[in-house]
Amino acid sequence: MTELSPATSATPLHVPTWAWALALVAVFALYLLTQENGALLSASNAMYLHELTHDARHALGVPCH
Repeated sequence: MTELSPATSATPLHVPTWAWALALVAVFALYLLTQENGALLSASNAMYLHELTHDARHALGVPCH
C-alpha cells in the first residue's frame, strides 16, 4: 500500500531588493541587445547602440534588419 505524507505548508520566499534591481537591469540589457534599433536611445541620427551590438545579435539569431 502507498503511504500518504502530510501536506507541507508553503513558506514565503524572501527575495532581496538588490536581486529585483539586478533582474530589472538584466531585462533592460537584454532589451538593448535584442530590440533596440534607435527608437529608445537614439543619439542624433547615429545608431551607435545598434552598430555596437550588431554582430552579437546575429550570433544569437536575432533578426535586426
